[in-house]
Amino acid sequence: MTSTTAAASFRPLDLDAVHAFVLVATLRSFTRAAEALGTTQSAISLKLKRLEDRLGQRLLERTPRQVRLSSQGAAFLEPARRLLAAHDQALAGLEEAPHRLVIGISDHVAGRDLPGLLARLQGRDPALVMEVRIAASRDLGGLLERGELDAAILRLEPPLDGRPADLAAEAGEPLFIDPLCWFAAPGWEPPPAAPLPIATLSAPCGVRGHAVRALDAAGIPWTEVFVGGGVAAVGAAVLAGLGVAALAPRAAPLGAVEVGGRFGLPPLPSAPVVLRSAVSDRRSRAALATLVAAFRAAG
Repeated sequence: MTSTTAAASFRPLDLDAVHAFVLVATLRSFTRAAEALGTTQSAISLKLKRLEDRLGQRLLERTPRQVRLSSQGAAFLEPARRLLAAHDQALAGLEEAPHRLVIGISDHVAGRDLPGLLARLQGRDPALVMEVRIAASRDLGGLLERGELDAAILRLEPPLDGRPADLAAEAGEPLFIDPLCWFAAPGWEPPPAAPLPIATLSAPCGVRGHAVRALDAAGIPWTEVFVGGGVAAVGAAVLAGLGVAALAPRAAPLGAVEVGGRFGLPPLPSAPVVLRSAVSDRRSRAALATLVAAFRAAG
């Protein structure tokens, strides 16, 4: 090996480019990765090209509709994550104390993708100590106002009179629009000549309010057969075959099926999901940006 070749082989990788690659590979999107890093798609593409040129390997297969890892990219992903983790741990050793971020997430928004979302956030900053509280949006808003949360992801239910939610009146960054649908267990059928059995959260719950209002407006008799203390409990009741429930698709339990059209149930309103945050430090803002990008990608 010549001295020139040896020097090139030991030229260190650009950590910013490695970080960009890991985000694109994790989120499967240049757009979401750019959002998480607060930059542009073209800047992300340039970083990835430089990394691929440095490695002499094509890491990503780009198509108009999706981003896929090449075989070389799949092999490089875990070592790249370990490299970033080692870098962050080295910097964390200089910190006076671990960094803590207290996040509230609406019960209707968290959904079954939450473990993967949190794993992505932890991979972004291994020294981060996360405290996550899952609760109703109305409760999380109060906790945020009292300073008990650093940030909250809230579902803003529109008023029951049918008017759209007024985002201008709410402090927060709009993330996405979350639909509501009717879900039941596979093969479940409503009892003949009987009120529709529904599983709900206890009042006051905006989703419950819209569900019963829509049924009443459609002239569909209903009866409450299960009241859960959280979305997970309502989802369990659905899978147990107790009745139907109004849920956001991201919060519906795995295995439940959408049945609104099949049973002639009324449409339900969508609601905006927003991020409200009181953080200003760089590490917290970077962690939140990664979490928001992951939520958008999962949605």
